[in-house]
Amino acid sequence: MIPMENVPWQIRIAKRSIKKRDKLRLLDKSLEFDAHRTALDIGCAQGTLSWFLRRKGGLWTSTDQDMANLVASRELLGKGLVQMPAGILPFRSGVFDLATCLDYLEHIDNDDECLAEIHRVLKDAGELIVVTPHTGRFFLLHRLRSALGMKLEFYGHKREGYNRKDLCGKLRKAGFEVARTRTYSKFFSELIELLLNFAYIKLSSGKTPGGALRDGRIKPSTGEEYKAQAGKLRVYAVIYPLVRLVSRLDLFLFFLKGYSIMVWARKEPRNCR
Repeated sequence: MIPMENVPWQIRIAKRSIKKRDKLRLLDKSLEFDAHRTALDIGCAQGTLSWFLRRKGGLWTSTDQDMANLVASRELLGKGLVQMPAGILPFRSGVFDLATCLDYLEHIDNDDECLAEIHRVLKDAGELIVVTPHTGRFFLLHRLRSALGMKLEFYGHKREGYNRKDLCGKLRKAGFEVARTRTYSKFFSELIELLLNFAYIKLSSGKTPGGALRDGRIKPSTGEEYKAQAGKLRVYAVIYPLVRLVSRLDLFLFFLKGYSIMVWARKEPRNCR
């Protein structure tokens, strides 16, 4: 086992993020190892999820709008990184077997255009996995977030998220056939995430270098920021087993939908629509 101090800072954060662990578990179950596929990760942020995805094999390209994110990703991924304008993919049509769009659509104004772009760059019958925040009438933690003063811009969000009907409708409009959906991060997991984001914003006092990023300022986004918060993160590492235990209370909430939604879809050829 690699000592934790030798693990890249992005992976250290992911291993103690309840929400990321649940997301990665779903991705791992849905992706078989395939050494030959061409794959695109859209909105890779600091490269954490791309790092895990690349372990499933294939030729991966990871994209983001922010050069600061790509610099952080390069430390972790090494190569296969491309800067993109918001929602616009600088690739030829029909070149990818798989695209992942994980917590990206809510960060851009032109979400419909982005989905059309993903359809364009995928091969016929190419697969797409989308993750966004899940919204709805009875999602009480969204109200608590507002009450705590956690504005959408802290997360880099243009909108709170999507409900299942609206997100699937957007995918079908863009030319995708929705195969299945799954929600995750129920009340206790989401509450923990919210409180951690709130604590980070308050304890860092917003004094993070580099200006605004499209994915917000609710966690360290560079190695320097991680080092600056190292003492607080060590305290969290100590209490993490208890935090993880509390999050498992979600197992008793089997009747509730989660605060994040994952959608698996497949490209329909334009001439078949």
